[in-house]
Amino acid sequence: MTDRDRSAEPAAPLGGAAIRSPDRRGGRRDAAGRVNSSGPRETEKRTAHAPNPPRRSRSPVYAALDLGTNNCRLLIARPFEKSFRVLDGFTRIVRLGEGLSTTGRLGEQAMERTLEALRLCRNKLREHEPARARLVATEACRSASNGQEFLDRVADELGLVLEIVDRRTEAELAVTGCADLIEDGAEGALMFDIGGGSSELAWLDFRGGRPKRQSRTATSIRSWQSLPVGVVSIAERFGGVDVTPETFEAMVAFVSQHLREFRGRLKLKQMIAEHSVHLIGTSGTVTTLAGLHLGLDRYERQKVDGLWMTAAEVDVTMAALLGMPFERRVSHPCIGRDRADLVLAGCAIFEAIRREWPTTRVRVADRGLREGILISLMDQDRTVGRQSRARAAANG
Repeated sequence: MTDRDRSAEPAAPLGGAAIRSPDRRGGRRDAAGRVNSSGPRETEKRTAHAPNPPRRSRSPVYAALDLGTNNCRLLIARPFEKSFRVLDGFTRIVRLGEGLSTTGRLGEQAMERTLEALRLCRNKLREHEPARARLVATEACRSASNGQEFLDRVADELGLVLEIVDRRTEAELAVTGCADLIEDGAEGALMFDIGGGSSELAWLDFRGGRPKRQSRTATSIRSWQSLPVGVVSIAERFGGVDVTPETFEAMVAFVSQHLREFRGRLKLKQMIAEHSVHLIGTSGTVTTLAGLHLGLDRYERQKVDGLWMTAAEVDVTMAALLGMPFERRVSHPCIGRDRADLVLAGCAIFEAIRREWPTTRVRVADRGLREGILISLMDQDRTVGRQSRARAAANG
């Protein structure tokens, strides 16, 4: 992220810089001009943030796309009161960063998988016609020598223009997306987002006051760090299939070396010891642990998002996961084949954070960067609207 206000920079409107002219191969158009994709539909099942707004007061549609090292995610929503109602979503594990830690480049198969996922996202964007959209790429495209080349290809073939955001912007947007899960009485929080190629940490300090608007929560960041480690890079370095306790401890030790560079590391420890501070985790690792803890037969976001877990509950769940053979991880409904070789790498990152800054509780967030984008865009437009009405009243 740049400095404080990068996350608030205006996104391009539909038809502008973010979404270009349609790809001729994108599928047939119906009578209304919408594209009918012949590919499989992958709609993300989410609980709506609010009921359907009345038809007479329908507000504009917004969209946020997050292309990471491991996942491609899209969220489309309408504002409703102080939040938003989700209209559509998409998520697919694409492993764009597969092999990146050893080659320094995005592989051809990984790029093809990602292009297919982005094609489906493009079709959803055409269908919903958002008034504003922000499409971002993170660590894989940031660090790959051919990252920008791949995004140029995406623009040429699909008409989607993705911006590579810097690490601070990524951390700030994640904070914005998770801010309403921070406990009301907390004097601080440590937010962590375990990604595929990097992991972001942000220490929030509210002792000087807490922002009233969710979109401004990132102004309370006292210190932040982007770790050059994620579930994909750790799994590729140490192995993710047969993870022994010794291998797991080696993973934790490797991550811990990076945590020692966190600016204000000791002051954060002191604040945790003396004040009300909790962890808030947003990642597939943390939500998977929550699903296991709850004993879910299938993953249910409405039961996971916002769940509190005690340190003891995390200990027990993580030990059970470490004791699972790979085949059991593959067959578990809250893990699956796509995450079975990555989840323990994520647990090692989480464990390193817990050991460095032990708290009594962690709050689980099945939300993050996409929600942060949507909240920022909607708040910008509300502010512009208030300013326009104020000028009109003054001139009236």
